[in-house]
Amino acid sequence: MSYYDTVRSSYDLGPGFKKELHTKDLDNDCSTYWIDPNGCLYHLDYSHTQSIKFGEHNFELIKSNKGRVSPCIFSGEIEVYPAKWPVFYAPTPTCNIVFERGIIAEVKK
Repeated sequence: MSYYDTVRSSYDLGPGFKKELHTKDLDNDCSTYWIDPNGCLYHLDYSHTQSIKFGEHNFELIKSNKGRVSPCIFSGEIEVYPAKWPVFYAPTPTCNIVFERGIIAEVKK
């Protein structure tokens, strides 16, 4: 089984690299990241955003607003690819992003 991290990008990486991307070059533990429109990388932490209220014969999920967004000071290169690629006759495109201290320095296609 192969794990990957999800990267949501608001930064223009070019056609085919919008919205949700996957990578195996960050934590590789199903974490979620966000690239803002300026090219800064953030780690999104969804832990403790829901709690369970148990009833007599059922349970109910209660959402809370306790998520956490923190800057990710990552330096290095990651390879991203679209989370969904519906073109079965063409290989999935990839894009390499170089970060310096959590900010995009270069996008390689």
